[in-house]
Amino acid sequence: MPEPDVPSEELLQQLAAIDMRVGELALRLREMVLREAPTASETLYSGYALALMYSLSARCSQSFCHIVVYANHVNLGFNYGAQLDDPKGELVGTGKQFRHLKVKSADDLKKPHLRKFLRAAIKHSAKTLREQERGERPAKRSASRAR
Repeated sequence: MPEPDVPSEELLQQLAAIDMRVGELALRLREMVLREAPTASETLYSGYALALMYSLSARCSQSFCHIVVYANHVNLGFNYGAQLDDPKGELVGTGKQFRHLKVKSADDLKKPHLRKFLRAAIKHSAKTLREQERGERPAKRSASRAR
């Protein structure tokens, strides 16, 4: 399998300003996202926290996931997480749309539910984009259990 794109110099500079352990988690999570969705576009935002948005189109508004880098952990967020199947209540969040998973250590990256939700988010996004291309309205699902 080919290596994911090399991180931009801007991303590396932004990550250099934070704890090396957290920066490494962010880079490994980025690699995971790009291995699952090698054609995804990546957009870097720097505000109250450093964020990376991933979309199967070139539009950030159609992002399927995002990585947010905080001082002590990284979140893998799902822009339509409330529509993902979450019978075990693993996703964090109570809003109408977004959900996330906290990644605090390298061991967290090995948990299978990370890839499970990432793959589900990619599949959901691809389906939604196909429906939009055909002029269909995406089917609404009830929100997962609030936590």
